[in-house]
Order: sequence, then C-alpha cells, then structure tokens
Amino acid sequence: MTPDLRSCPALFISAPASNHGKTTVTAALARFHADQGRTVRVFKAGPDFLDPMILERASGHPVYQLDLWLAGAAECRRLVHEAALDADLILIEGVMGLFDGTPCCADLAELLGVPVLAVIDAKGVAQTMGAIAYGLAHFRPGLPFAGVLANGVASVRHAEMIQQGMPPDLHYFGSLPRAAQFALPERHMGLVQAAEVDDLEARLAAAAAAIAQTGLAALPAAVTFSAGAADALQVQQKQLLAGVRIGIARDAAFSFIYPANLDLLRALGAELLFFSPLLDQALPQVDSLYLPGGYPELHLLQLQDNTALKADLQRHFSAGKPIYAECGGMLYLLEALTDKSGQRGAMAGLLPGHAVMQPRLTGLGYQSAPMPGGVLRSHTFHHSLVASPLAPAATGVRLYNTSPGENIFRSHRLSASYLHCYFPSNPAAAAALFLP
Repeated sequence: MTPDLRSCPALFISAPASNHGKTTVTAALARFHADQGRTVRVFKAGPDFLDPMILERASGHPVYQLDLWLAGAAECRRLVHEAALDADLILIEGVMGLFDGTPCCADLAELLGVPVLAVIDAKGVAQTMGAIAYGLAHFRPGLPFAGVLANGVASVRHAEMIQQGMPPDLHYFGSLPRAAQFALPERHMGLVQAAEVDDLEARLAAAAAAIAQTGLAALPAAVTFSAGAADALQVQQKQLLAGVRIGIARDAAFSFIYPANLDLLRALGAELLFFSPLLDQALPQVDSLYLPGGYPELHLLQLQDNTALKADLQRHFSAGKPIYAECGGMLYLLEALTDKSGQRGAMAGLLPGHAVMQPRLTGLGYQSAPMPGGVLRSHTFHHSLVASPLAPAATGVRLYNTSPGENIFRSHRLSASYLHCYFPSNPAAAAALFLP
C-alpha cells in the first residue's frame, strides 16, 4: 500500500438525535477493544470538549475533533490517516443526529468512507425502531451504513420485540440494557468532566462488558484512508512562536481546550507551561497566557480566595504581556461572577464588568472570529451573560445568520470572548494572539 493510503477497521457512531447514548456506546467500544490489547483511536465530530474527556479515559489516547467547518475536509482526512498509521481500530463519535446541521455527521462519514452505526434509544419504542433505523439507513443513498444497536432496552421481551421489527436488509447488532451502572452523569453544559466521576473506571468496565455481549465485539470492516493535503503543516513550520513561553490554565475550572490547538502552538515553536488558577499561588515564568473555557462558576470561592494568583495575573497584564481568554477564561478575568444560586465571587478584575449564570443556554453556534492577526474559525456554547462598560473591539460573524455574533473584548494585549477558536484554521492569526 502506498504511504498516502492506510487501511484500518473503523466505525462512525451516530444516532437519530442527542441523548441516545452515543458517548456511552463509543466509550464502551473503546474500552472493550483496548482491553483486548488493541490500539484504539477515537475522534469526536463537532466542537465538543466534554465527551472527548470520557473517550480519552476509555481509549487511553487523546481525542481530537473532526469538524468539516472548523478544520476543513483536508485536515479531517489528515487526522484519521495519521491515526490509522498505528491504530488497530478507529472510532468516531457523532454529534446530535446523523443528518443535523450543515455540514452534518453524514457528510463527514461519507467523506471519510466510514460506515455508520446507528445507536437508537429504546425507551418508549419497540418494533417501530425498525422503521427509524430504515429511515436512517436509506435517507441518503450511498451513505455507508454498518447497522443498528438498540440502547437502554428494558427487558428480554423488549429486546425480542425490537428485533422483530428490524428490516431483514439491516444489520442488527443487538442491544444494551437500561443500566445505571454505566450511565454517564450530566450537568448544564453536558457530561460531567471525566476527572470528576469517581467511579468512571467501574462504569467503563461495566459498559465494555455489556458491549461484549453484542455483535460489536468483532472488529468492523477496514476502511482505507488517504493522507489528504498538508498545506496547513507548511504554515506551522514557520516557527512563528519560536522561544515564546505560553502559560496555559488547566485544572477542574479550566479544561475546555482542543488538543489540536496545543499541537499547533508547539509546532509554531512555543513552549507550553500549565498552571492551576485554583491551586497555584503564582504564574510560571511565561511571555503569554492562554485561559481556556471550563467551569469557573463551580469554583467561585476557591478562585476568589486565590488572591496571590490574581495579583500575579494583574502584574502580567500591567506589564503589557499578551493574554488570550475564551468563555470561562473570560469570565474569570471579569470583576465578578455570579452562579445560578446567586452566589457572587470576586474574579481577577482585568476586564471591567461582571457575568451572571443563566438557567438556559444563552449562546450557541459557529462564528468567524476577527482577531488582531486575522480571522479564526470558532464555536460558542455558554450559559452566562456578561455586562461590561468596555465597548467590544469586534464581534463574531455567525455562519448561519446575520444577527450580531459574540463580543470580542480587547484591552492592551488582552483579547477575550465567549468564542472557542480552532487555531489550525489560521495558524498565523493564532500566533499573533501570543506574540510578545
């Protein structure tokens, strides 16, 4: 086989909608096959931070995003081809429903040639599941379709009725029981972070044992992946951040960061040093700072009381050194943050204003982010509202409508917004955020 082609068993796990159990099934498959001694590489479709944490624990390897808008088709091809070089199995977990969005998971599965497994929640349905599965399999002619798995089956009789309704031309892999021992806990932004689930290993083991009783215990068919274009890598080799030391917040409050962003910063020549705003009393010796999103609202008092770290942040800011903050990182840089219970915490105070957590989602969707060095592709997903007297320096441009996008605030060398930017979409613009 030529170097730009590589074959590897692969499966794309999708569903009719969210909350059908895609992450549980993907994690179960990853852990089951990893336990057999196989190297399993997992990817997550779409701009998600929480599911990959679970999938990384299940597989033992970092989980990268595959997103046709954020990253582009060529980069998606490159990532899976690179994984196929040493993997025994590639799993891709979809987002939302199989045909939801533009582009959608079906577009990605078709581009990569990876067969789709439809995971369908069995609650409240029996033989009709066959019709749902038939629709998913035939809605788009030519879409590679592996088959169906019923999830959350209540009893042996329930499983029998589901199987009775399956069309004979669809591969039915069987079912998983409705079982609390491998359900994954959730909160307002999605799944609870992997590090916070004390019994996660037990849940993964139980899910893997259940998947072993289905037709998915066997490896799926091999898929041939091409390397795709390497244009993005040529920009990375310019070493735009050679010698720049970047401090990156990483702890239970700040953990929403794309692995591809870290890879790019390293490829650009930066040295990455991690610190905890929750625990550390001082910043590392760095030139620039990166404060990613996360859950600062769950750690208000601890962030408020770490006055030594906040003072060090203020000194960094006053010295005119670069700071880049996304979503939760931006909330931490405000004067105050109020959680859903009404508790208010004093934050770092680098940006004027305050934020209040809301009972519902207040921002969602893809946007282009005009940053000082160029436009970065990004996504927003948040449950808070910011009130600030500081006029925004720019706003994001929504992909699907013309309403105003998220505010982008700038103060001296600080850039902050709700937008989670995907750095490989414009390496030069990403580098400009951190250049001293």
